[in-house]
Amino acid sequence: MSSAQAPADTKGVAKAKKPPTERLRKVWPEVRSLVAPRRNLLIIGFVLIVIGRICGLVLPLSSRYLIDDIIGKNHFEKLFPLTMAVLAATAVQAVCAFTVSQLLSVEGQKVISELRRKVQEHIGRLPVTYYDANKTGQLVSRIMTDVEGARNLIGTGIIEFFGGILTAVASLVFLLRISPVMTGIAFAIVVSFAVVMASAFKKIRPIFRERGKIYAEVTGRLTESLGGVRVIKGYHAEEREAKSFTVGVTKLFENVRSSLTAMSLMALSATILMGMVGALVMYIGSQEIHSGSMTLGGYVTFVAFLAFLVAPIIGIVNIGTQLTEALAGLERTHDVLMERPEDEDPERVRNIGTVVGDIEFKDVKFAYAEGKEVLHGVSFRSRPGTVTAFVGPSGSGKSTTIGLIAAFHKASEGTITVDGHNVNELKLASYRGNLGVVLQETFLFDGTVRDNVMFSRPDAAEAEFLEACRIARVDEFAEKMEQGYNTIVGERGVKLSGGQRQRLSIARAILANPRILILDEATSSLDSESEAMIQEGLNHLMKGRTTFVIAHRLSTIRRADQILVIEGGNIVEQGTHRELFALHGRYWDMYTRQHQLDENLFLAPGEGDLVTQPA
Repeated sequence: MSSAQAPADTKGVAKAKKPPTERLRKVWPEVRSLVAPRRNLLIIGFVLIVIGRICGLVLPLSSRYLIDDIIGKNHFEKLFPLTMAVLAATAVQAVCAFTVSQLLSVEGQKVISELRRKVQEHIGRLPVTYYDANKTGQLVSRIMTDVEGARNLIGTGIIEFFGGILTAVASLVFLLRISPVMTGIAFAIVVSFAVVMASAFKKIRPIFRERGKIYAEVTGRLTESLGGVRVIKGYHAEEREAKSFTVGVTKLFENVRSSLTAMSLMALSATILMGMVGALVMYIGSQEIHSGSMTLGGYVTFVAFLAFLVAPIIGIVNIGTQLTEALAGLERTHDVLMERPEDEDPERVRNIGTVVGDIEFKDVKFAYAEGKEVLHGVSFRSRPGTVTAFVGPSGSGKSTTIGLIAAFHKASEGTITVDGHNVNELKLASYRGNLGVVLQETFLFDGTVRDNVMFSRPDAAEAEFLEACRIARVDEFAEKMEQGYNTIVGERGVKLSGGQRQRLSIARAILANPRILILDEATSSLDSESEAMIQEGLNHLMKGRTTFVIAHRLSTIRRADQILVIEGGNIVEQGTHRELFALHGRYWDMYTRQHQLDENLFLAPGEGDLVTQPA
């Protein structure tokens, strides 16, 4: 089974067992690709952070001088210069912090936008099998949510992380100069705290990774529910959907609660740390002041620097949590980016050029999963400009055959050729540019009538657009609307009738001017009157093109050049309507089940069209 076909949750479980170093090594290429172009910006940010943190040390350093020299020795003439120096240092620190925030926060948001674009573009190039294995909501979550944490790698997060380390190290140096004994005790407690934090991070990272999966699942189900609201209401299933969503958000809550528990333990440890250090410093410091080995100013300075040591460490914990979440999101993003796009297949090296439309299947076999073959040695040929119709029960392999023609899948065995070229060797852009598709379930975008018709050829001239609308009879309803062709059709075309949506789909195919046309029950959404109205449009669309039709209403394919009856992945009958009807086999049986058998079933030469009303 390909990676695209592997269940997402199974993949996630497998990856969760990898050691942290291996997971970090896996996402390092993504991290490097984000950091490398912004190296200079990060250096500037780091320099500003260093300047700001150094300026921040002026205040605790001045405390000893203030207490011991200015107040203790009554040198108040030095108070104003000292105050001005502290204010200047504070101003520089504030400007540096503001500049870093503006530079890196904006750049962090830019990175998110770029990552979203990159992931969306990559997902759009993945094969259909990947979409079959992943819900729409999950993919939306990968694009919109998983990349959010990247701002902590490029934004202020990573700089603050290193800035906190710098402040802690500088504070430790000053603390050692003031009192090695108190510093050693405080440092031992801080190291113990760091060990606890390292253990907590180890617990939290899998929780964050699992949260991303749960969020994607909940989002996927919610997307499906909102998209299928009419079905839900039609079967009065609102309560069931609410319960299903409740189960999902409850799982999400349990996950968040687990992480909150771990973070609360961190806060508890930090509070205990502060209390222990404060009590010990108070006791030992008082003893040293009493013995004369430390001045009051030295004690105050020590306490200030101790705060500068502990506070950055606690800040590092918070930033570390954000970085952990960012790496978890990048790991999921990495999984998507490692999926190979279908147009990067090393076999696809040929541009097909001008397509004539001669398509041949030679003993084609296909299986979606190993051991579950769907097509068993299918062979047929569709000559240029002819119409080939596929009929048969649901699940027989009709849509699979169409999918192979459109190069959505690759044959497991056998060959499919287009104008003598193996379809597996053709570059998809050159081949699919010659395809036109009208599906049974018409998909329209939440845009205007014009947007949806022009989707197939955005650069088409206005005259071509209007001609396509006229042929498909779109003009008959669009021009009556208040905004005309600029009328918004709503999500999936909800503001239009089924027939109107289908006519838009046909106009889109006409405008594309394809050499190979696929019609999947193209008139299934039309009533008899609408079907008759677009009969001319369909005939115009199919003229001179190699056309493939999936039909359940057999009266619509009586003029097809060949009809293939597919059952169980095999072609059981093949021929024209007259030939198959004369066999009194499977086609005859299906046809007579749909229509009352009478003398009008047979067509005189030249009589009727591809789309014909039931006899």
